[in-house]
Amino acid sequence: MRAILPRFWAWPSQLRKRGVLGINRRNLNYLFEANPRSVYKLADDKAVTKTICREHGIPVPETYAVIKRFGDLQQLSEIIDGRDEFVVKPAGGSGGRGVLVIIARNNGLFDIANGQMISLSGLRYHISTTLSGLYSLAGQPDHVILEQRIVPHPVFEKLAVRGTPDTRIIMYRGSPVMAMLRLPTKASKGRANLHQGAVAVGINLQTGQTFGGVYFDRAVTIHPDTGIDVGGVTIPCWDEVLRIAGNVSNIIKIGYIGIDIMLDAQHGPLVLEVNARPGLSVQIANRCGLLPTLQQIDSKLSSSTPVDASKKLVLDLAQVHLNQNLS
Repeated sequence: MRAILPRFWAWPSQLRKRGVLGINRRNLNYLFEANPRSVYKLADDKAVTKTICREHGIPVPETYAVIKRFGDLQQLSEIIDGRDEFVVKPAGGSGGRGVLVIIARNNGLFDIANGQMISLSGLRYHISTTLSGLYSLAGQPDHVILEQRIVPHPVFEKLAVRGTPDTRIIMYRGSPVMAMLRLPTKASKGRANLHQGAVAVGINLQTGQTFGGVYFDRAVTIHPDTGIDVGGVTIPCWDEVLRIAGNVSNIIKIGYIGIDIMLDAQHGPLVLEVNARPGLSVQIANRCGLLPTLQQIDSKLSSSTPVDASKKLVLDLAQVHLNQNLS
């Protein structure tokens, strides 16, 4: 009798049965329905997002300068004078592209978190290409943010590789639905971005403890570079992280949103950016689908239901679905 080989994938019908949200359904039922086009600019421009957060008392990394014109590059050496650590990022970038994390100066050069070095002229060139739109969402002219470098919280010392982890909270209609911790790797060159090769780890919404994991869309339980178990880590200040994510969601007015928060060793949780089109790998990291919780939120909440009244409900619903398994 011919042997039946094991299958390493699931059929679409099996994924739907387990509540996995696909990209088409995400776009049609959630992005299109819950995210008005008029508010996308509040999320797509990181400088605008930071301004809104600061105005409402939400903690964000300090901004040193926003470079909008090529002529501003003449003052670059003055802008970064006396700063050994800073971050250079496109205001309209995505996927972690174009971000440089400077961690030290070394004989006139700048050490980048990924292990490379760059000169002042190289830094000017990088910023000029960013201004030209090389890393922007639609290839349009962009501007560049120079901001505070976040120092990782000590709890991530053994998990982070050449970079700073961040936590992404998926919010829907003002309530937390699912979360993951994103860990930099050698492949991601110190960036906490899944497209670049970071590891994502599921987070229990009620306890803030990690479990599961995904690396290049494959389920994992250990960090690929260190071999350390990525589960069982309790995220510090978890209640504060959820509170901040809820405040950002309410202020930005985007119904379905991903909010990225980093934990600084000195300043605690800081909002890094928000994403109006958050990816779906969070489901693999959490070993469950988003759809059941999203549907129950819609069934339990009317358009007039106060957002804050739904918090405990959604946490309870999400916890039930975290026990589902995609395999």
